[in-house]
Amino acid sequence: MKLSRPVTKQPPETIVALIDVVFFLLVFFMLIGRMDATAPFDVSPPTAATGADMPSGGITVSVSAEGDLAVDGIAVDDIALDSRVEERLAGTSETLVRINAHRDTELRHVLPLVTRLEALGARDVVLVVTPESAPPVR
Repeated sequence: MKLSRPVTKQPPETIVALIDVVFFLLVFFMLIGRMDATAPFDVSPPTAATGADMPSGGITVSVSAEGDLAVDGIAVDDIALDSRVEERLAGTSETLVRINAHRDTELRHVLPLVTRLEALGARDVVLVVTPESAPPVR
């Protein structure tokens, strides 16, 4: 009499373990990788000097929330700004210009102003800021 062994089925290969490994690798590389673009050189952002006294002398250019300009409290248009600043800078050895912009002023009004002032001879441009702890003025 010949006895035969029952045929045993091979258990199917599970890929659950492989999926776990892939997820662990994915999480690992997400944690160690940097998602932001880095500069090819060292960049140290400037530090605000809040609480320090404003430098004296120089010119104050004010910018409203709509982009209107004033030089030392006198409203000027975009064309008169250059002549007024040149006139003030020519009469003194001061090259300091303070930009006092309204907090709602868009950056597109302020950045070109800095470039214009530097082209007119301003060597020190100071942006006037309000410390975070001060109550908002409406």
